[in-house]
Amino acid sequence: QVQLVESGGGLVQPGGSLRLSCAASSSIFSIAVMGWYRQAPGKQRELVATITSGGITNYADSVKGRFTISRDNAKRTVYLQMNSLKPEDTAVYHCMGRVGARDYWGQGTQVTVSS
Repeated sequence: QVQLVESGGGLVQPGGSLRLSCAASSSIFSIAVMGWYRQAPGKQRELVATITSGGITNYADSVKGRFTISRDNAKRTVYLQMNSLKPEDTAVYHCMGRVGARDYWGQGTQVTVSS
C-alpha cells in the first residue's frame, strides 16, 4: 500500500507563491507517474500537472508558465511550485501516484488565494 502525504498549502494573496510537497511511503515511487490535481468547491477534480519517472512534465493550460512540477526520487517526494497565484487557483490540491493501472491519492491540502 502506498501512502501519499501532502503539505505546504495555505492562504496567500494574489500574485504570491506557494510550494506544495507530497511524500510517498513506498520505494515504488521512483517508477510512478506522479501528479497534482485540484478540486474547487462545486467543480470536478482537474489535472494540474504530471511528471513521469524520467522527468517528462505535462501541465494544464491554465497553469502553464506559472506552476512547476518536480520530483526528488531519493526523497520520494514530488513538488509543485506555484507562482503568480490567482483567486481561481483556490482549491484542494491532491497528490496522485500511478503505478501501472493503479492510482493512489493523498488526502489533499487546501490552497486559498485571496486578498
